[in-house]
Formats: sequence, C-alpha cells, structure tokens
Amino acid sequence: AAGTVLVIHGWRSRTEYMRTLIEGYRRAGYRVVSLDLPGHGQSQGRRLNMVNAVEAAKVAGEWFGPFSAIVGHSFGGAVAANAVAGSVRGIQPVAADRLVLIAAPSSLPAIFADFSRMLNVGPRSQLAMADRVEKLSGRPLGEFTGDRQLAEALVPTLVIHAPDDREVSADHATRYAGAGDHVSLHWADGLGHRRILADKGVVEHAVRFAIGHGESTLMH
Repeated sequence: AAGTVLVIHGWRSRTEYMRTLIEGYRRAGYRVVSLDLPGHGQSQGRRLNMVNAVEAAKVAGEWFGPFSAIVGHSFGGAVAANAVAGSVRGIQPVAADRLVLIAAPSSLPAIFADFSRMLNVGPRSQLAMADRVEKLSGRPLGEFTGDRQLAEALVPTLVIHAPDDREVSADHATRYAGAGDHVSLHWADGLGHRRILADKGVVEHAVRFAIGHGESTLMH
C-alpha cells in the first residue's frame, strides 16, 4: 500500500461528508483512516474543542500512524495543522509527511472574533473565552494562528480554498500560504465551503499532492 492517510471532517459534520476524498485516496492505493471528532458522527462526547480534537488526532496517530498525509476540511483542517505543529501543550506532534487543508480557518483569534460578532458576545465574555483557551491548551489564544504553526512545523502543505467561501473567508488561505515556501495554495473557484469536498478536480489535486506530484515538489 502507498501508506496511510488520516481524514478529518469539519464542525457540525461527519466522516460521510468526506466520502469523495476518502474514495480518491483509496483508489490511489492508500489506507484511509477517518475520524469522527468528539460529539460528532459516531463518536461519543458532548463537546468539541481544539484540545480534545487534537487529542483524538493524536490517538489516531498512535494507532494507525505515521501518516503519509493528514487531510482536513474546515475546522478539521485547523485541527490537522495544530496536531502536526504540536501546538497544544502536553500533546506530542502527530507525525505526517504532508498536510492538505481544505477550506480551513487559519486563525483561532479570527474565528473567535467572527463568532463573537455573530452572537453579540461582549468584551468581558471574549476575555473569559480567551482565558479558557489558555487554561485548556497551555498557550494564549493569540498563538493559535495557522501561519505561525506551519512556520514551526515545516511539513509540505497544500491549501485548497474557494475565493467565494462564505463560511471561512479566503483571507485564511492567504494567511496559511504566507507561512513559507513549503506551503502551496490552490484556488478552487466557485466551489464555496462545502461543494469543494465533492469536486473531482479538488480531490485529484489533494491525492496527487500526497503522492508527491504537482505542487508538492516543494520538499525541503
């Protein structure tokens, strides 16, 4: 077999939404491990946060890793970047040769700010939330930005994003791409936040990158 790929779904999603990608990797000869994050799909638990999501990725790595690639959509992409960068204190980095981040938010502070705007969360509550992140993870909220994590991890990374994504703006993709030469960016025009997952061209790109063709000649 070509190796093992870990696939991580997004917020309020589940493994079956990743089916087109999973099948693409399987056809290319990979063994695919797909994770239902805590409180999602078949997994137990009531709450999902960055810390227990990274923990779940770490456990998957202990059982099935090291991975040829970790592929994440939306929040699952942020989880993948955090897992590989080892950004949660006390959780060792998950070993992966490559990262594929599809429609992924790159910055927890930015997500918190959007979320707070949508729900009219006041400044005191925002501070309390940031404080909670630091207590849970051992790091201040401001350190959870994807460009910073990828700059530390130096794993060859492919970022795939639609410029018209309404849920996670294209700025996030640009920020990831700024982490260094080991990150390449593919714009998937007109595919929004969810349709991007079922697009044949996107899947082909993601699979080729794991194999080491196309844009992934960026190996250091």
